Amino acid sequence: MSTEKMNLMPSCYDIIPHKRATSCHSSLHNKPRGISEGAWINIKQNRFAQLAKLGEIIFHTKDLANLWQIKNSNTLYTTLKRYAQQELLFRIYKGFYSIKPINQLDPFLLGTKAMHKFCYISAETVLEKAGIIQQKTNYITLISSVSKKFNIGDYSYCSRQLDDKFLFKTTGIINKDGIKIATTQRAVADLLYFNPKIYFDNNKLINWKEIKRIQQEIGYPLTSKRYDFT
Repeated sequence: MSTEKMNLMPSCYDIIPHKRATSCHSSLHNKPRGISEGAWINIKQNRFAQLAKLGEIIFHTKDLANLWQIKNSNTLYTTLKRYAQQELLFRIYKGFYSIKPINQLDPFLLGTKAMHKFCYISAETVLEKAGIIQQKTNYITLISSVSKKFNIGDYSYCSRQLDDKFLFKTTGIINKDGIKIATTQRAVADLLYFNPKIYFDNNKLINWKEIKRIQQEIGYPLTSKRYDFT
């Protein structure tokens, strides 16, 4: 697995609801040349109205460029720099922004958005929370099309690589608050695929008939020796 370290901006900001309304002087100080004050305010209001309409809080620069129809990379960079200075956006790392400070973001959402591709939370992370695995893991496990380890702030992530023919079989994957996450049984099936000999601390919490059904639907190899039913 490759290791990738991402440089972050400080995460000590606090959102002050009235700050954006009272920071007109700072906002106009950063106004681009050749644009009137009224036009600049309207442009900014429209852009953030578009973000609010999407219901998303974390963005890559390409997402923002497409949404705001900014084709010039220098214009985009300058715009994002101004918004970050005004705390309208928060820079997580280069090319990755949020409308909230990093310490207010859900670490699951942060990790899946950072991947910028289809992925979901599964394996050790789900099974530790369910009490099936007792060993504490110091990273959040993702499953995607790439093998990757990375850190964002205080959070560590490990993406396990899964073949596309299995990855896009969504049996046992739910969407919760914009985060794709495996059910307990899907997480067991996933982990058995990666390590058929994995030890589970609490087998009683595993529905082995459901595991077999999920394995069959996804196309995973069956692990008959692990089933505790006839």
